[in-house]
Amino acid sequence: MRKVVIVGPPPVQILDVTGPLEVFSNVPDYEVQLGNPGSEHHLQTSRGQALSPATPIADITAPIDTLVIVGGPGAETGVYDPQFVSWIANAATHSRRVAYTSAGITAGIDLCLALVEEDHGHQVALNVARFLVMFLVRPGGQDQYSHMLSRQAVTFQPLRELQVWMLENLRDDLTVEKLADRIGMSARHFTRVCLKETAMNPGQLVDRMRIEAAQQMIDASAMGLKEIADACGFGSADSMRRAFLRVLGVTAGEYASRFKSTLS
Repeated sequence: MRKVVIVGPPPVQILDVTGPLEVFSNVPDYEVQLGNPGSEHHLQTSRGQALSPATPIADITAPIDTLVIVGGPGAETGVYDPQFVSWIANAATHSRRVAYTSAGITAGIDLCLALVEEDHGHQVALNVARFLVMFLVRPGGQDQYSHMLSRQAVTFQPLRELQVWMLENLRDDLTVEKLADRIGMSARHFTRVCLKETAMNPGQLVDRMRIEAAQQMIDASAMGLKEIADACGFGSADSMRRAFLRVLGVTAGEYASRFKSTLS
C-alpha cells in the first residue's frame, strides 16, 4: 500500500483537502491519512467545519509515499508555525514525492489525477476522473466537465504535451497552422488527429481550453471579466461572453453571477 498524507496549516480550504482525498481513496493501492499540524484529531477548515479523523503530525510515521500540503487561508497568511515547517522539511526527506494544491480551487484534483496516472497508468486515472465528475457537481451552471478529464482522455502523447503548452500560451494567436507546426504535422493531418482524440476541431479545442481557464479564474480569483478575458486569450470580454454562450449556454457574466451567488 502507498501511504498518502494530506496536511495543511488550518484553516484549510475544504476542496483542497477533499479533492485529493477522493482521488486517492478511489484507488485501492493508496492508504490515505489526514494530518493536523496541531495536537487535535481534526483539521479545521475555512468554512467552519472540522474534518476528522486527523492524526497529529507528531504521530505520523515514515515512510510516506506522497505528502500533499494543501492550501487555504491558513497558508495565505504569510505566518507559519516553525514547528510545522520543520516537520514538512523532515517528512519530505522520508517521502517519495511532495506536492502543493494552492494553484486554484480544483488544482488539487487535477494534480492528484496526474499522480495517479504516474503510478497506475492512463486508464486508471481516467476511470477515477470520470467517476468524480459524476458526483462532484460544480455550481454556477458550469458544465459537468473536468479540465483534467479533457486532457486525460487524450491518448496521443504529443497532443497531450501540446495541450500543456497551449495552457501556458493561451494569450497567443493559436491558429491551426501554428499548432500543427508545433506538433510537427500538416494543418490537415493535425485537424484529423485533433478530431479523433478530442471530438473537437482545433478551433473548438482552443475555445474549450480558454473557457476552462477562464472558469478557473472566475471560480478562484477576484479578477474582473475584462482581465480574465485578456489573460485567457479571448481579446475582449465580449468575445469571451460569446464563447461561453456558445459552449456552455450561459455568458461569462451569468456564470460568474451564479457561481458567486452559490457560494454566498
